Amino acid sequence: MKARLEPRINLQGRTSLETVIPLATPFIVFVDPASACNFKCAFCPTGHHDLIAETGRFQGAMKFEVFQKIIDDLAEFDRPLKVLRLYKDGEPFLNRRLADMVAYAKRSGRVDYVDTTTNGSLISPERMGPVLAAGLDKINISVDGMTADTYRKFTGFKFDFGRFVENVKWLYANRGRCEVVVKIPAELVDEPERQAFFDTFGDHCDRIFVENFAPCWPQFDIEQHTGVKISRGIYQQDVSDTDTCPYIFYGYSVNADGLVSACFLDWGRKLVIGDVRRQSMKEIWNSELMNALRLQHLEGRRRQNAVCGGCGQLSHCLPDNIDAHRPALLVKFKEAVHLDPSAIAPGGIAPGVVVTEAAA
Repeated sequence: MKARLEPRINLQGRTSLETVIPLATPFIVFVDPASACNFKCAFCPTGHHDLIAETGRFQGAMKFEVFQKIIDDLAEFDRPLKVLRLYKDGEPFLNRRLADMVAYAKRSGRVDYVDTTTNGSLISPERMGPVLAAGLDKINISVDGMTADTYRKFTGFKFDFGRFVENVKWLYANRGRCEVVVKIPAELVDEPERQAFFDTFGDHCDRIFVENFAPCWPQFDIEQHTGVKISRGIYQQDVSDTDTCPYIFYGYSVNADGLVSACFLDWGRKLVIGDVRRQSMKEIWNSELMNALRLQHLEGRRRQNAVCGGCGQLSHCLPDNIDAHRPALLVKFKEAVHLDPSAIAPGGIAPGVVVTEAAA
């Protein structure tokens, strides 16, 4: 097998966040090319149309002019983004202008690295070729089973697995400088299928890994929806608790309609902190709503937040832990940020943070 047995996230050589917080420029920005998905995965809230309908969230592709404004706004920061992640809630390749997005970001000089994550159903040479030519740096491909029956059961999608494998092979052969990463949930394969996974994809990607399901989405019970009992972390690590979310200190997310969420896991639009169609990216990064959420975590009050309080990302998926540095970071944060004490509501969520308007 040519591929390295490593997870899609870089667990080594990470920046010690306690040495850089608060950040004038975010490290990572998630931008969702499309909030909809052609799969109906049991383990993902986007796959449950009834739940999504209740949120009132926009279902569709991001307009290219909204994306252009996002990238143009980055010029206000003092340095380029380390990473632009072109994914969040939906399937990125449902946006027909994905290649244009990659090209615009790469040409801007405001983004060092662009990656995306896909279910792989649309990575044909015709769709993938322009994205590679545009300069994509990395693609994470989610394999959701080793048979068409498994795909049908867990994704509700009639999947041509043979064609998918051939498309992955084509992608790897024509990837250029783009890193190809393939992963599969352990819960969707038995032991023989796990070996078949390595045999099928191991020579046609740069990294390969068997992950675990994780209760990462707040207020979405993945065990209830899948019937799978979760006991290990997503990268097969021990589960450990933490009180302080590091993500809100180095990144935020732009949804497909332009609403900005403090967290890339905000599927229900309950942590909306701004609207890039009306505000600049820098204004939102330094907004009262974003800083109020950061303060809540630094003061050890995460569990008072109705959304963050039950987040499994912090116990099952977390690559960084800043809990031990929280007292010192709180002092630094208060010195750097002048925050209105009323920005945190008694219920734990900043006023105005719940936005259900589809496309305001």
